[in-house]
Amino acid sequence: MTISSDRPKLINFYTSPIGKKIITGVTGLGLSLFVLVHMTGNLTLLASSEAYNQLAHFLESLGILLYVIEFSLLGLAIFHVVVGIKIRLNTLQARPIGYSQIKSVGEPSKQSLSSRSMLITGVVLLGFLVLHLATFKFGIYYTTIIDGVEMRNLSRLVIEKFHNPAYAFGYAGVMVMLAFHLRHGIWSAWQSIGVLNSKISPFVYAIALISAILIATGFVILPLSIYFDFVN
Repeated sequence: MTISSDRPKLINFYTSPIGKKIITGVTGLGLSLFVLVHMTGNLTLLASSEAYNQLAHFLESLGILLYVIEFSLLGLAIFHVVVGIKIRLNTLQARPIGYSQIKSVGEPSKQSLSSRSMLITGVVLLGFLVLHLATFKFGIYYTTIIDGVEMRNLSRLVIEKFHNPAYAFGYAGVMVMLAFHLRHGIWSAWQSIGVLNSKISPFVYAIALISAILIATGFVILPLSIYFDFVN
């Protein structure tokens, strides 16, 4: 991509290959932090329905601020995927004829199933996010009263949905794809913003793998616990 001195620096940064990688890295780290927080919030339902509903009620009480946060996160996710697609298309244009076999170039290479499926898992996760919002954010609005306060009974909706095997196991399957995406994405993000070197890169790669497994496991525990009636 040619850098033009006539365009604003921000546009040149966005259109450059390095700029795109840094953008996906920074937005990816932001989204990784969000999924960690979201997973932690989900696990409150394992403690009690009341705690889960009270957490949801607190978030709803943020009013317009909550909508700003939610739309910002959705926009960030869409932007992250769009830039990732652009990077992939640029790679294909630079190498129009693919290799007959895919092999790692050696120990420094982090090429894996996770890295090769980043675009696919990213698009699937974005589609899942839209479905997830439609199901829970804009789903059936049950109500309950806790300590004299009327609030949404979100736990009831969640438990109903995860008693459906299609949704429970479909959700779990998507979380496995999330693990694959995070495994390479977290390490790649730090590499893209230029903070890795040969000494700490293996350590960060290991941390990324452990983090991906723990986050995905945290998400999978809830639907399976509900489906198998460990949570009522």
